[in-house]
Amino acid sequence: MSVPKVSDILGIIDKLAPFYLSEGWDNAGLQLGDPAAEAGKIMVSLDPGADAINAAIAGHCNLLLTHHPLFFSPIKKLSTADTLGRIAINALKNDLSVISLHTNYDIAEGGLNDLLAQRLGVHDVEPLKSTGAEELAKLAVFVPRGHEERVLESLFRFSGFIGNYSECSFRVEGAGTFKPLSGARPFIGEVGMREEVDEVRVEVLLRKQDLASAIKSLKSVHPYEEPALDVYPLLNQGKARGLGRVGKLLQPMTLDAFAARVKELLCLDGLRLVGDTGRPVRKVALCGGSGMSVLRAARFCGADVLVTGDIKYHEAREAEALGIALIDAGHFGTERIMVQGVAEKLVDELTRKKLEADILPFTGEREPFTYR
Repeated sequence: MSVPKVSDILGIIDKLAPFYLSEGWDNAGLQLGDPAAEAGKIMVSLDPGADAINAAIAGHCNLLLTHHPLFFSPIKKLSTADTLGRIAINALKNDLSVISLHTNYDIAEGGLNDLLAQRLGVHDVEPLKSTGAEELAKLAVFVPRGHEERVLESLFRFSGFIGNYSECSFRVEGAGTFKPLSGARPFIGEVGMREEVDEVRVEVLLRKQDLASAIKSLKSVHPYEEPALDVYPLLNQGKARGLGRVGKLLQPMTLDAFAARVKELLCLDGLRLVGDTGRPVRKVALCGGSGMSVLRAARFCGADVLVTGDIKYHEAREAEALGIALIDAGHFGTERIMVQGVAEKLVDELTRKKLEADILPFTGEREPFTYR
């Protein structure tokens, strides 16, 4: 097994939480460092603060993965006279690269909000506030009869999903013709002679983002030197994506009981409630971090409660007027679960790619607020 480079980790993150999903105001991706540098020891933290930077340096890490970006807006200078400058310069001096996965991880399937839903026992979840849907394409390839199964297996790694069904495809038989020209090395036929072959046209549905990888995989197993294929853009929409999640509890409970459950499962010192503590809760909306932008979406979809952080006074009053309960579990409390989640996914992807690196979840971060 080989040691990954920073660029390898960027590629893995882009697969787990594609950077194109990021909100326009966000700044996810490589914050500091050399993409070609080795990343044999990686720390994962929520924030790129001095504590995390110093811990990564002390642990001889090459890379720090964070949820919150180090740089949110354009900077005009890096100076040890300010906190951000000291943090950045310290990282650069110690060859520590920094990558952030922020709103792309919030929105991505399997990302922060799905982790939060799993932790709180919210089932049958779907995006709360839509930011778009997967773009789809259809790939059709012509294969000599007898070789279609091998080609399909190479494509099913990337495609073939329609709703709750997998390995979906369509085939139709026909005859293909071709004449190999000088310099060709034909699998079937001879140079200068037109050949007619029994072929099968195989069609599969693909996410547009997987198209290049799927074609590369197809070509690696297709018997022809130059496979014939067609790609069609589709108006069909794939899975919806968006901020937050909404789903149901297996058993309804009172707001008070559910709040106690949230406090226990997120290991919180305290939380804030808006609404009648005796009201029944079955449908739950949630959004890690500062999620009050989804309040009206939560009310529109019939949620009994919205779990998020950073709730302001007038937002609480609005929720009262709308008739939806709120649980303020804190920005830190609803997002720190990403540290272990990202670390585990990274280990799995590195193993699959036969890359070897030590992954260290940073355990030194603490809630900045104290509850009395």
